[in-house]
Amino acid sequence: MRTAPALLLVAVGALAGCGNDGGGGGGGDNGGANYPSDDIRLLVPYAAGGPTDLTTRTVGSCLEDELGETVVVENLPGGSGALATSELVQAEPDGYTLSLVTAGTMVLTPLANEVGYTYEDITPIGVMADVPSVLAVGKDSPYASAEDLVEAAEAAPGTVNVGVPGASTPQGIELQRLADDHDVEVTVVPFDGNAEMTAALLGGNIDAVLINASQDVTANIDSGDFVPLVASSEERLEWLPDVPTFTELGFEGLTLSGSTFGLAGPAGLPDDVVSTLEDTLRSCLEQDEVREGIGEDYVPDEFADAGELADILERTHEVYEPILG
Repeated sequence: MRTAPALLLVAVGALAGCGNDGGGGGGGDNGGANYPSDDIRLLVPYAAGGPTDLTTRTVGSCLEDELGETVVVENLPGGSGALATSELVQAEPDGYTLSLVTAGTMVLTPLANEVGYTYEDITPIGVMADVPSVLAVGKDSPYASAEDLVEAAEAAPGTVNVGVPGASTPQGIELQRLADDHDVEVTVVPFDGNAEMTAALLGGNIDAVLINASQDVTANIDSGDFVPLVASSEERLEWLPDVPTFTELGFEGLTLSGSTFGLAGPAGLPDDVVSTLEDTLRSCLEQDEVREGIGEDYVPDEFADAGELADILERTHEVYEPILG
């Protein structure tokens, strides 16, 4: 394992301005001329089998084919992403340890806990997938629309129970913002993941879920078991054209509960390593097999590069730091 004795701290803002094509290495152009020449370790901060695992393994397989070196995907769940992320930020910045990162792992977890790193301790490479969230109810719910649910919450604050995948997740914090900024108070019920949330909703134990609309959730929507009331996206989703956004309903700014799955390395990656990985990721996401593996609806229409991933993390930090800091 390639580890460094101390964290290498480089600001994301500086990273975003360095390198080619928006890449941010901050490490000059040395050391990457023969990259890669060894196995690449690709970490997943979550358990196997979920959307993050599927996305990482799909991209990892393509990186292996394109780069000609073995890519070993390793699941390291625990600590709301802290276990894998700590491993990432302490790794040698040579491109042989990479990880999936999200705003949850890189922004919310460090704000909520003393984990020894921040979002500034990585080198962004690019966005692999963007998964929106939906506020959904069960098929037998008394709430036929978002307006019905909001009216119930306003009439009796705290009586509507909404499941989220953990308290310090974008979904949990967005519901806190719903109360703080818009005076709509629900009771937030944390779960460990989509499977538990789905069982609770279908069993009638909670009134609604604010959940990543990954393929397991869209299957429940297609079957009619889930009824989506609101989308977290800035504009209506093409595949849910009849579902309004929070913004349309008057809840300005509640657009951060979706999940951006980024690819990153430790701070200080050489510029040419960043460029190699960024270009390869762009190429992978243009391939039909990769897009189908991740889910066509989740791959951005236009590639979001290192600078754009850095911007997403920085913007999320600016919004959530006053709440969690």
